[in-house]
Amino acid sequence: MEDAIQNTDVDFTVLEGMRSEERQRELYDKGATTTMNSRHLTGHAVDLGAWVGREVRWDWPLYHKIAAAMKDSAARLGVALDWGGDWKSFPDGPHFQLRWGAYPA
Repeated sequence: MEDAIQNTDVDFTVLEGMRSEERQRELYDKGATTTMNSRHLTGHAVDLGAWVGREVRWDWPLYHKIAAAMKDSAARLGVALDWGGDWKSFPDGPHFQLRWGAYPA
């Protein structure tokens, strides 16, 4: 993330990293996530927020730019990274996680 933020014109912040089971359950019950087997539970995932002015914005084009920077940084640094925005069943633009196979829980 430190490398990626230097390579994008979209300012971003970490909104949430490691989660407790209670927090994951709360999000699951609200429908904000579809799993209780989240990489957040092991500290292998973050949700990023795009800063525009003085607020976090949720516009998808911002997250495509952040994802491009994150993927570029991950490739250069040899980090196996997945972006939730690439998921077909439940796209999650703010979500980035270390790949399961490369970083088992």
